[in-house]
Order: sequence, then structure tokens, then C-alpha cells
Amino acid sequence: MKARLSHALMIALFAAGTSWAADTPSPSPDGDKDKDKKLEAARAAIARQDWPGAQGILRGALAADKLAQSSADYHNLYAYAMRKAGTRDMDLVFKHYNEALRLDAKHRGAHEYIGEAYLMVGNLPKAKEHLKALDGLCTFGCAEYSDLKKAVSAYESKRAKK
Repeated sequence: MKARLSHALMIALFAAGTSWAADTPSPSPDGDKDKDKKLEAARAAIARQDWPGAQGILRGALAADKLAQSSADYHNLYAYAMRKAGTRDMDLVFKHYNEALRLDAKHRGAHEYIGEAYLMVGNLPKAKEHLKALDGLCTFGCAEYSDLKKAVSAYESKRAKK
């Protein structure tokens, strides 16, 4: 009986740890409904792949809202939207991913996305650093780790063919 209960607990913990997306919405610690609405609007724009729309919402919030400025999610999503839009200003992308990680060193989405950004600029060692960080954060595995691992493998395969 104990073995079954222990097994069930491990499955439940695994499922809970892997069911969140890289950008799991978290409630505002201060209960700021406007901040939540801005994030919801940005996420909706991202879901539609409306990169300029998402960037506008996030850039505006980051410029005017101290709560947004202190949110890892805002910085992470802003960098993500810029990267997906094909920006050439990777310094700005890295600035915001790094700020997200400064604010929340365990932000799995930021680790995945900055790793992907490092692959875009050809910095495999830095991408692997973030893969290693995700390995430590994702005890039973997580989508962010799996996605970055696939991206690193694809990058290495592509380089090996050259």
C-alpha cells in the first residue's frame, strides 16, 4: 500500500511540475488587476503571433509601470516577442532576458528562451549553461528543459553537417 501511495505521489508531483508552460501566469503579488490585464493582452497577442502588438503592450508597461519593471514575466515576454519578430537588436533581447533572470533566477521560461537566443547568435556554451540550469530546476523534467535540449541537439547536428 505504501509503495502505491508513494508511486502515486511521484506521478502527481511530476504532472504538476510539467503541466505549466514556460510563461505560467502568476497572480500579481500586489493584486494589481491592470498589470494582470496587460500581461493577459500581451499573452493573447503572442498566441496570435502578433509580435509588434505584444512588444507594444510590454514596452509600454515596462516604460511606465514600476510593477511591470520588477516582473520577470514582463521582461521575459518582451524579449521573447522581440526575438520572435526577428529583431536584430539581440543586445536588447539579452538585456531583458537577463533582467528576468536577475528578478527570478528560477524562471524556467527565461532560461529556455535565453538559451535559444544564444543559439541564434552562435553561442553554444552559453546555451548549454542555461540547459544545465534547467536540468537543476526541473527535478522530474519539464517542457522548458526538453525544448531547449532539442534546440541544442538540432544546433549541434546542423553544425556537424557543415
